[in-house]
Amino acid sequence: MKQYVVDELRPADHDKIRKCLEDRYGKSVFDGLYWVPLEERLYARVQSDHKQCQPFYFALNLKPNLLAGELLVRTQNRVRCDCIGYATDRQRDWLIALVDGMFAELDIKT
Repeated sequence: MKQYVVDELRPADHDKIRKCLEDRYGKSVFDGLYWVPLEERLYARVQSDHKQCQPFYFALNLKPNLLAGELLVRTQNRVRCDCIGYATDRQRDWLIALVDGMFAELDIKT
């Protein structure tokens, strides 16, 4: 799995990140897993065409010492479909900017 990973988190940083993720995206759906909705303007053509599969998400996985953003764009409506796949360059850059922006907002140094 391709991921964007920020590791070596301190316990206080973990708590700030968890609270921020819960405030923005709701409680963790499964043991530190958060679904981050992808902005529609960033959908690839096949994702835009697959109305029945929308919305699309990135998964952020928060562990005690790291935050990993999976670079697989997926839907909660299906397990397999042509519209599920690795992020385009624009989608990847958007996720990295989102994570980096959150760290800057929370004043977490990496």
